[in-house]
Amino acid sequence: MKVLTLASCVGALVAGMAVSNAALAQTKACLITKTETNPFFVKMKEGAAAAATKSGITLQTFAGKLDGDVETQVAAVESCIAGGAKGILITPSDSRALVPVVAKARQAGVLVIALDTPLEPASASDAVFATDNFKAGELIGKWAAAKMGDKAKSAKIALLDLSAQQVSVDYLRDQGFLKGFGIDIKDPKKIGDETDARIVGHDVTAGNEEGGRKAIENLLQRDPSINMVYTINEPAAAGAYEALKALGIEKNVTIVSVDGGCPGVRNVKQGVIGATSMQFPLLMAAKGIEAIEAFAKTGQKPKATDGLDFYDTGVELITDAPVSGIPSITSEDGLKKCWG
Repeated sequence: MKVLTLASCVGALVAGMAVSNAALAQTKACLITKTETNPFFVKMKEGAAAAATKSGITLQTFAGKLDGDVETQVAAVESCIAGGAKGILITPSDSRALVPVVAKARQAGVLVIALDTPLEPASASDAVFATDNFKAGELIGKWAAAKMGDKAKSAKIALLDLSAQQVSVDYLRDQGFLKGFGIDIKDPKKIGDETDARIVGHDVTAGNEEGGRKAIENLLQRDPSINMVYTINEPAAAGAYEALKALGIEKNVTIVSVDGGCPGVRNVKQGVIGATSMQFPLLMAAKGIEAIEAFAKTGQKPKATDGLDFYDTGVELITDAPVSGIPSITSEDGLKKCWG
């Protein structure tokens, strides 16, 4: 009979821990964002880097040249597979076009987590860590309708979306806004098929200030009486505001948005944006790295929030003009939670 002493058991445990820690130290992870200039993705990168340093994981980061740059993201996934990454965190520039290369990564044993923007279908990745983007849009839509009161019945609405590809984050926020405002949506995965006369039109912004400026200028040519502007994100909102200000009509128009970056929250404080839905990119990325760490140690994959097909990282409405029945926090409180 073999007898194990306390010393031998402790020694085996320590040796096992050493092997586990050594294995974790060799774990590689990748973060692939849409761009590296948008403050949202800058903060996401910071969150991933901090979590990777804490866990001892080696992190590589990649980014598209601009929003919609699928080719660069595909090449990045290929590079991560070849480099032996254990996990990939990705914000897809195109939620459909990236599915084949993501499938290739998963077949190679790589854990793939979509951040912020789900793939289509969402099950094409192992998990999704994201804001409830439909809810984010719905919150600002409800606020906008309540703020306008009876005038909402005759509103002139411009919707400044992301791109012609209509990726999931794009249509979810857009359609959420419309539902919140009280407009019937047709296909919830399609932008622009609505028939409500209050919609002046949709245009794309690439999620940046210049795009926001051009998009609102285009739509104002269609109808100069626009008085409500939805924007995919706060950089687009800032660009739209500058265009409106240049025409001297900024006080006649309410802008709503999604993000919760510090520049955007300051714009709420300054009256540039009426309300914005705050999301938490640092948390998305940090949770993603934690999930890769757990997968490397145990093989366990992350689970979705109960009742959803993704892990919900939360959303809060930021406004200095609260309305009854819609929970919100002030820009002052938002500045304590914002990013970028």
